[in-house]
Amino acid sequence: MRLDKFLKVSRIIKRRTIANEACDTDRVLVNGKAQRASYSVKVGDIIEIQMGAKPFRAEVLQVNEFARKEDAGLMYKVL
Repeated sequence: MRLDKFLKVSRIIKRRTIANEACDTDRVLVNGKAQRASYSVKVGDIIEIQMGAKPFRAEVLQVNEFARKEDAGLMYKVL
């Protein structure tokens, strides 16, 4: 699954266009490297987002094409 779509489906970022813009401006790091929106997310990846004063860091636990609101939080673990 693409990085921008994962951020939207898991509800880490509200809209896919905002996730895409964050990737384009190097605010999203995967395993310590800036990645493009087309990066293929895998289980075990560490995602860091530099938006706002406090950075967000999470580990990918599941990669699902669709997730209900209740299940979105199970796709990652906040570190």
